[in-house]
Amino acid sequence: MSHKRVPKRKIVFAGAGVAAVAAAAILLPNANASQDDKTEAAQPKKVDAASAADIAAQLASQLGEAFGGAYYDKDKQQVIVNVVGDNNNVNVEVKSAGAVARSVDNSTKALQTAAKTLKTKATIPGTAWSVDPKTNELRVTADSTVTGAKWDTLESTVKSLGDGMATLKKSTGEFKPFVAGGDAIFGGGARCSLGFNVTTDSGAPAFLTAGHCGVAAEQWSDSQNGAPIGTVQDATFPGDGDFALVTYDDANTQAPSAVNTGDQNVDIVGAAEAAVGQQVQRMGSTTGLNDGSVTGLDATVNYPEGTVSGLIQTDVCAEPGDSGGPLFSADGNAIGLTSGGSGDCTSGGETFFQPVTTALEAVGAQIGDGGAAGGGGAADGGAADDGAGADGAGADGAGGAAENG
Repeated sequence: MSHKRVPKRKIVFAGAGVAAVAAAAILLPNANASQDDKTEAAQPKKVDAASAADIAAQLASQLGEAFGGAYYDKDKQQVIVNVVGDNNNVNVEVKSAGAVARSVDNSTKALQTAAKTLKTKATIPGTAWSVDPKTNELRVTADSTVTGAKWDTLESTVKSLGDGMATLKKSTGEFKPFVAGGDAIFGGGARCSLGFNVTTDSGAPAFLTAGHCGVAAEQWSDSQNGAPIGTVQDATFPGDGDFALVTYDDANTQAPSAVNTGDQNVDIVGAAEAAVGQQVQRMGSTTGLNDGSVTGLDATVNYPEGTVSGLIQTDVCAEPGDSGGPLFSADGNAIGLTSGGSGDCTSGGETFFQPVTTALEAVGAQIGDGGAAGGGGAADGGAADDGAGADGAGADGAGGAAENG
């Protein structure tokens, strides 16, 4: 089977960008002599992580090349915005939005250019990089398989980017999709997890899971060797993400929007963008519920199966069996789908997630039941009882199936 299925739905990327531009226009004050007064009067405001991501997107549109990224200070509950240059008007815009301006050297555009250089000269299996707005640099990581000439190439490429543009570190683990173990959904000899229940634009009940699961098998069951309950409609892996949409074969399936953490069900009320510094939780059948924070955005990971871009980087631990599980916030926002990484929950490591917002836009779906009619299904003693529901499990052989299919 091909690594990347041809989507049956047209990819849609519009609404979020339009909303950000419109909001930015509202925030933009008139440039006049009263700006100094506005600067003194404006005070940083306390916001939650979801609002922080919105503010960062708005200011990215407003500030242009002066924008150097942003992150969330969870202790002060403030948005910190990196600003390049000493234009007072830019500082006014940041403060007017309720954020804190921080002077840095690297613009987002410069960091993106550096990332393109890495992609061109150092796309080596076992490497990853993401933008770290806290350090205003690219965070470049090599796993234990990157040695000898490969390490020399990566190291020289990072040095060629110039001082203060990127940092390079070594990981003790190996970057790979988190596969194997756990009770979940089964298909084609692979075992994977169900991330979040959704409703398609046509009103059909469905769920999101990892793309490397979607390319491993077309039909999925809620029990090993059981009858199929869902069919893959879209799957992307590797490439521009790691996500798949699986529609329930029974159109009357009830697909509740919740994550079962073992002790309780956490209602999932919507999807939100990740913000660096944001506290998040991940559920998986191998290691259960674990938490941590977002450490990088727009991450590129070079798995053995191929390169995946546009991911969220975190310090949340994960192990084989957690692949495809849900990443979410304490207030019930869906953030990501477990893709892969290195390390484990004893020594730690990096874990990468597919942004849910991007997946929803690409496949044409929304979080929750969307008013779908009730009926039997995964939520009523099906996949959820087996750990497939929102628990998330893992992909037993999914990575291999994707690689060999």
